[in-house]
Amino acid sequence: MTLDEYQRQARSTALYPEHARVLYPTLKLAGEAGEVAEKLGKLMRDEGFLPGDALTDAQRAALSKELGDVLWYVANLAADLGLDLSSVAGDNLAKLADRKRRGVLHGSGDDR
Repeated sequence: MTLDEYQRQARSTALYPEHARVLYPTLKLAGEAGEVAEKLGKLMRDEGFLPGDALTDAQRAALSKELGDVLWYVANLAADLGLDLSSVAGDNLAKLADRKRRGVLHGSGDDR
């Protein structure tokens, strides 16, 4: 499956009000990203996971479910903005390759 195929299929399940386009998936994206962090925190608290430890298959599966929700909101937010997910991904990789070429992967700022 390509990113654009995923985006089309994700779009077919987007059921939020037209007047909330862009805002709704943005807010939900932030929440879902927080759920990824929450899941990792619970693995640390409840299962003794430590940074650098290998994850079990079950732990990876639990994180995968949360990441899937993040991906769904990214795909629909991009669609609301009139962007193809493959273009967003390609532009991001091009930006990172340029930063690597110029030796500025480390640091901060969008326009470095």
